[in-house]
Order: sequence, then structure tokens, then C-alpha cells
Amino acid sequence: MRNQSLKFLLLFMWAVLVSAGAFAQAKMPEDKSKRPSPPATVTAPNFVIEYSRPSVKGRKIFGELEPYGKVWRAGANEATTFEAKKDLKINGQALPAGTYALFAIPGEQEWTIIFNKTAKQWGAFKYDEKQDALRVKVKPSKTPQLVEQFTISVDKAGTVTLAWENTQAAFAVK
Repeated sequence: MRNQSLKFLLLFMWAVLVSAGAFAQAKMPEDKSKRPSPPATVTAPNFVIEYSRPSVKGRKIFGELEPYGKVWRAGANEATTFEAKKDLKINGQALPAGTYALFAIPGEQEWTIIFNKTAKQWGAFKYDEKQDALRVKVKPSKTPQLVEQFTISVDKAGTVTLAWENTQAAFAVK
């Protein structure tokens, strides 16, 4: 009987330790900088964009890895977020202050840039068009050289450019 009690006690203690370790591990923040597509932030006076930066790695990106006509998360991992600190104009159209998921629908001749009200989501897997706050159409162009790692940049005039592989698309923020 004593051996059974000792076995039970040891088994119970092992279960408690395993559970505590799993709980502690679940609570520890993930170091996103160690991901294959590391995080990046673009900061402007009236908005902030947070995204992940996948690399080309010899692949054909637009039209293959990211099919034309299909919603893309504009980066990797979690959906890219666009935080408007105040009401803004995107290519002349109103976007209320708030945080949005930034998606794109790439096309050979035209891209659709989407600001979706469901900011926190993984990729575009649960994208819901009914949650779109704003859509704007833009014309893509060729980059002067290969852009190995997806990059979002903003210039002094407030033009945001998404560039990857040999393609870029831009929209104005005022």
C-alpha cells in the first residue's frame, strides 16, 4: 500500500510540474525577431504600420506565391496592421481614426488596398469583406531592382509604398 501511495504521489508531483512548465511556457512572450519573416514597424506622424517581412528566396512572388486576384495579408504571419492616429484621407478617401488590418489584392494592372476593421487576425485566412472600412485602387509598377525582403516605406509626402520582388504599389496618406 505504501508503494502505491508513493507512486501516486510521485505521479501527481510530476503532473503538477509538467502543467506548471507548460503554463509558464505559454505565458512567455514569443521573440518575433527570430522568425523567418521578422517584424518591422513604419512610423509616420499620423499613422503606424506593423508588419512581417518575408523574403523572395528565389521564388516567383506575385502571380504565383501570392496569386493575382486573391486577398493577401501584405506581409507574413499576423495580418499587417495600420493604426490611424486621427481621421485620414487615403488616396482622397476618408479613413476614420482606428486600427485596421491592411490587406491587398494584387493584380497585374491594378491592386486593391484594403483597410479592414478586424485588425488582429492571423494572415488573411478569416478575412471578411463585410468588415472593410475602405478599399482603394492603385496601379502597381516595377521596382528599379529586386526587393528581396518585403518592405513597406513612407516618404515625406505621406506616400506609403509596398515593395517586394520586382513589384511595388503605393497609396497616399494625408
